[in-house]
Amino acid sequence: MAPYTIVYFPVRGRCEATRMLLADQGQSWKEEVVTKETWLQGTLKASCLYGQLPKFQDGDLTLYQSNAILRHLGRSLGLYGKDQREAALVDVVNDGVEDLRCKYATLIYTNYEAGKEDYVKELPGRLKPFETLLSQNQGGQAFIVGNQISYADYNLLDLLLIHQVLAPSCLDSLPLLSAYVSRLSARPKLKAFLASPEHVNRPINGNGKQ
Repeated sequence: MAPYTIVYFPVRGRCEATRMLLADQGQSWKEEVVTKETWLQGTLKASCLYGQLPKFQDGDLTLYQSNAILRHLGRSLGLYGKDQREAALVDVVNDGVEDLRCKYATLIYTNYEAGKEDYVKELPGRLKPFETLLSQNQGGQAFIVGNQISYADYNLLDLLLIHQVLAPSCLDSLPLLSAYVSRLSARPKLKAFLASPEHVNRPINGNGKQ
């Protein structure tokens, strides 16, 4: 039986980075897909700590909040840097990813038609800090921090992939990030996951906009 269970809507949303991490690390997990109808019934929502998904189960440990889930897996699977210094830098990256993910969600769910043009125009500037971080670590030829992959790499990769759908040329002026996406996406287990029907056929967002 898979030790992990993801309880979430039938979208990539805030769970795809977790799925990418688990797949790349050779972990198995179970999906409990929550339909809109089930969610609107209210029973599951009322049982969730913050009244929201994802919900993640690791054996008898139940977690909420997507970034807490990523950090837990980072600690338990050795994806949190080699020492406290690297762990702190990994958190800096992940908090930056969260900031931009929130801006993306606001665009997708509240201001897509009116706001997309300006958002896309400003996007290279918002991605530039990650290019800078890459350049400071082995000339951008490795991971976002240190010599080993971290939970923040998966979250950043997911963020970059969904932005390439929104704005296909968004990395054209950011060569290190562009190469980073190609390099990480070519990792054998991750490549297989990204090509799988489960990933390909899963909508990015819940309202059909992307």
